[in-house]
Amino acid sequence: MSYPEMLVAPMRQQLSDVGFKSLMTPAEVEHELTNQTGTKLLVFNSVCGCAAGTARPGVMKAVTQSSKKPDALLTVFAGQEAEAVAKAREFTAPYPPSSPSIALYKNGELVHFIERHMIEGRSAEMIAANLEAAFEEFC
Repeated sequence: MSYPEMLVAPMRQQLSDVGFKSLMTPAEVEHELTNQTGTKLLVFNSVCGCAAGTARPGVMKAVTQSSKKPDALLTVFAGQEAEAVAKAREFTAPYPPSSPSIALYKNGELVHFIERHMIEGRSAEMIAANLEAAFEEFC
């Protein structure tokens, strides 16, 4: 069952304000992630406390402050567009599903993945530093 859109709209907006495109359907996910050119950051957004407290703030800090950035910023919302999220999870194998989580792709290959257990208990600054190092290496 999905959360009410008015509840999640501000959480979506935080990422869209820094350039993220929300993928709402499996077709949109397929289109974006099968195009294997360049670098793409995919955030599995969530309503949980660690998404609000550290994941989104860390991602936003990384993409606004890093000198190197992915070519595309994408997001799906766990607990909302179930089919789009399921399709996106096909592109994060062999990692088990977790939300929030963050995937970085380079030319279609998953090159960096931050699972929920790597977000919980970490500060937004730690998440940002992790992502900035990945951007430096892969973007």
